[in-house]
Amino acid sequence: MAKLILRKWTAAGVLACAVLTGAAPVPAQASDQRPTYRFGIVPQQSGSKLSRLWSPILAYLEQRTGYRLQFATARNIPTFEQRLREDKYDFAYMNPYHYVEFHKQSGYMAFAKAKDKRLKGILVVRKDSPYHSLEQLSGKEIAFPSHAFAASDVMRARFRQLGESIEARDVASHDSAYRNVAQGRYAAGGGVMRTFRNAAPDVRNALRILWTSPDFTPHAFAADPNVPPAVVKRLEQAMLNMDKDPKGRALLKAIRLKGIAAARNSDWNDVRALNLQ
Repeated sequence: MAKLILRKWTAAGVLACAVLTGAAPVPAQASDQRPTYRFGIVPQQSGSKLSRLWSPILAYLEQRTGYRLQFATARNIPTFEQRLREDKYDFAYMNPYHYVEFHKQSGYMAFAKAKDKRLKGILVVRKDSPYHSLEQLSGKEIAFPSHAFAASDVMRARFRQLGESIEARDVASHDSAYRNVAQGRYAAGGGVMRTFRNAAPDVRNALRILWTSPDFTPHAFAADPNVPPAVVKRLEQAMLNMDKDPKGRALLKAIRLKGIAAARNSDWNDVRALNLQ
């Protein structure tokens, strides 16, 4: 079995985390042998926004598991994919297509998903746009978050099914797609409801949803195969209990989740059936 590398915190590292999460810094103890696990979050939004939303969640889970959970993301989706390919994350929150691929390539195993939630892609246009159907977007420039599942892969597949040719333009994130459409650079853009609701109000209020896709199993919380099963189980239980605690519910509400449910690999067979490769 591959050796799991445990990362120790320095005093500077603890202080940096405290600044990032808004928590009071706790002095590092030389005798503290607790491991740090890197928790990668798919970069659907800017790194600063993801840190603001997810760092308090990881801090909450640290308190309930006794493990240190280090927030991590990537500057863009291709870099995130490369890090998954290289097992750079001990835990990762990834889109459905990523889960299917990196379960196969790297052995990541899903253990949780959003409770009572299905993932739908949306296509947005400006509120004053003349477009009201997908067919009217034939030949137009459309912004898609690079390598995104519901916001890009599903949307492109739908245009192919309709036999409509579009000018696809890759952008760095969901927020970038929304912003570019709101500013009139592209006729439409792909996203999902969670990131649309979390978009800046001035951007969100300038847009309307033109089309919503069928629904799929949502993003996976998955563990690298080198993480001990007992560690995964302890984190899973802490995550599943978040919606039973007022503080946990408030943290989940910030990322538009009602709760977290247990998951198994076969839950993503609906995504495998799309055969998007």
